Amino acid sequence: MPIQKILIVDDSKTELMFLTDLLKKNGMTVKTAENAEAALKCLTEELPDLILMDVVMPGQNGYQLTRSINRTPEYEHIPIILCTSKSLETDRVWGMRQGARDYVTKPVNVVELLEKIKALG
Repeated sequence: MPIQKILIVDDSKTELMFLTDLLKKNGMTVKTAENAEAALKCLTEELPDLILMDVVMPGQNGYQLTRSINRTPEYEHIPIILCTSKSLETDRVWGMRQGARDYVTKPVNVVELLEKIKALG
C-alpha cells in the first residue's frame, strides 16, 4: 500500500515547510509537529502511514520518541525515517537500534528521500 499520510516531527519551521511542500507536491498529505508532545497528540488523532523524525529537538529527542513509539502497541507498525543533521555512522546505527526503518541526513537529498518513502510503501 503506497504511503499517503505522513507526520513530520521537527523543531525547525524551515525544515517543516520544505518537507511539507516537497511531500504535498508528490501527492501526499502531511501533518506536522514541532516536538514529541505534539507528535504524540497527532498520533492519537490520526495514524500516519509514515513518520519523518528529526533527532535534535528540545525535550524528548527523536531517538527517545522513536523508541517510545516502537514500544507502543497501537503505533509500533508505523515506519519511522529519521531525518537529521547527525551524520556519523554511530548516529545512524543508534537510530536504527531505536526502531527507525531508515535514516537520511540533512540537507535532504529529495530523490533519495522519495525513494526511501516509496520503498516502505
